[in-house]
Amino acid sequence: MNQNYHDHQIKEPVGWLDKPEAVRRFFFAIYLICGVLLVAEFFLISAENAHPHPLEESVRFLVYPMYGFISFWFLVLVAKPMRKLLIRSEDYYERGSDDAE
Repeated sequence: MNQNYHDHQIKEPVGWLDKPEAVRRFFFAIYLICGVLLVAEFFLISAENAHPHPLEESVRFLVYPMYGFISFWFLVLVAKPMRKLLIRSEDYYERGSDDAE
């Protein structure tokens, strides 16, 4: 292996996500948007549909977070057995080929 492979210089940031200040501002903007939406949820809760779903009527603004949590929890549980069904061995593409030699 070439000795110079590991002796490279640290390059200047290329993209806007390589700069820590830009990443900090990006996350601040995301947090700000989430906070504004959360506050708006409490002010607009009375302006919702006049005929909501019964579950939505009893739990109000927690319906969608609970639905999302349960859905993703279900996906994680289903993914484990699906992995055993769908997984291929590391040499799956090389086994049938005569060019591998």
